[in-house]
Amino acid sequence: MTGRKSSEDAPIPNRIAELREKAKLSRVELAERVGVNSQTIGYLERGEYNPSLALAFRFSELFGLPVEKIFVRKQKKRGSSA
Repeated sequence: MTGRKSSEDAPIPNRIAELREKAKLSRVELAERVGVNSQTIGYLERGEYNPSLALAFRFSELFGLPVEKIFVRKQKKRGSSA
């Protein structure tokens, strides 16, 4: 074992903090609404934890956005039009 994370285990960038702040929700309030501990919200926002598919869909429903507008597999490079 090399101790290196595979690309599948790498953190998935997300917009949770941005969307939470826009909705004027605290981490505790957001956690209650999606059914997790408030520490989980912190881990997600810092990219230390990847959500389950079920949790990703709960965020999608709460924020009224498709999952891919909240979680992105790869970040776009600056200046990229794609």
